[in-house]
Amino acid sequence: MPAKGAEEKVRINRILMLDEAIRSGAFPSIAKLARKAEVNERTIERDMEYLRDIYQAPIEYDRQKRGYYYSEPNFFIKSIILTEGELFSIALFDRLLDQYRNTPLEAALRQIFDKIVRSMPENVTVDTGALSPQISVIPDHQGQIDPEVFELIFSGLKTKQTVAFEYRPLQKTTYMSRTVDPYHAICQRGNWYFIGHCHDKNEKRMFSFSRIRNATLSGKHFNIPADFNAGAYFDKQMGVWASSRESCTVELLIDSEIGTYAFERQWHETQEVTQREDGSVYVKFTTTQMPEVLRWVLGQGHTVTVLNPPELIEMVSAELDKVRMIYEK
Repeated sequence: MPAKGAEEKVRINRILMLDEAIRSGAFPSIAKLARKAEVNERTIERDMEYLRDIYQAPIEYDRQKRGYYYSEPNFFIKSIILTEGELFSIALFDRLLDQYRNTPLEAALRQIFDKIVRSMPENVTVDTGALSPQISVIPDHQGQIDPEVFELIFSGLKTKQTVAFEYRPLQKTTYMSRTVDPYHAICQRGNWYFIGHCHDKNEKRMFSFSRIRNATLSGKHFNIPADFNAGAYFDKQMGVWASSRESCTVELLIDSEIGTYAFERQWHETQEVTQREDGSVYVKFTTTQMPEVLRWVLGQGHTVTVLNPPELIEMVSAELDKVRMIYEK
């Protein structure tokens, strides 16, 4: 059975053939087109519908000549034809850009999107507004990023230039001066971070773009250490907490109440997932990002039980005690 990509290419070639046959003025019938393309008549009918619906082809039927023609003599299909899936993806792309709101990337990506649309055949219109009633995109909550900070940090990354800025740590209410060699940028769920060597602390640290202000390029250049490995500072599946680089094995038992969700979720590339007879799901994976696992476990309430490691069990218990004390007051 041919792959889907190969099937789409065959269909595109067939549509171009239909366009050429109709433009030739020979008034081809469905039967003649089917024989020429070596497919059944229903396939040709679907192709004709595609031409009408997607490319607004002015196809008409002449009863006397018993064949099809274009009511607009100058109409033709350009050699670049997009499949229905590709047209849908282009239209959907505009909606997906909501995830990049609040960063300079949004404007850049919208410019690229506009260029793609403008390069399409003149008789093809991508109506992104038509998708509005049927599709919603819910981006993750994002911190506010100063566009100038965003561009400056990336300039530092590109030119390997030290940057200076004021930074507000997560646990602080005031800003502190920092001088950093930026090594690597990360986007997690719409929020941006970068890893770099902090001159003030003389160690590699993670910084959030949204907590930076008054950034400047120092004019001093640096070299990234040969042994630097960005992947050692975050876990693509779990998050970007840089507080620990030691891996640990996490074991969870997830209640049958959300068993289907737990069983079908891709937890981690190291995962082991087993659904038990009672519907509960056992999940096991290895990660360095214990704080992110803790955050997720607490968010699931009674539906998740931590089996291992003992440190995570203690962290969950301690957080629950703090929450209980708040509400007891």
